[in-house]
Amino acid sequence: MAEDQRPKAAALRYEKGKDSAPRLVAKGQGHIAAKILQLAKDNQIPVHEDPALIEILSKMNLEEQIPGDCYRVVAEILAWIYKAQLQATAK
Repeated sequence: MAEDQRPKAAALRYEKGKDSAPRLVAKGQGHIAAKILQLAKDNQIPVHEDPALIEILSKMNLEEQIPGDCYRVVAEILAWIYKAQLQATAK
C-alpha cells in the first residue's frame, strides 16, 4: 500500500479553561494510526472520521493548536462526542 493510502489517525485534546483551542496530541499512519484508534476504543473515546480534517491535522506539529479554519468542523465533532457521551451515560 502506498504511503498516502495508509490509514491515518489523530487525537485532539481540549480542556475548557486551560486551552484556548483544541490541540493535536497524537497523530500517525498505518501501525501508529491503528494504535491511536485502539487506545480510543480501549478508553471508550468516541471516534469520528473526517478525511479532509485528518489531512490538515497530519501536517501539524504535536501540541499545536488547530488552525482557525478548522474551528467549525472541530466544534461540530466535539458536540457530536458530547452527545455520544451523554447517550452512553443515560443507558
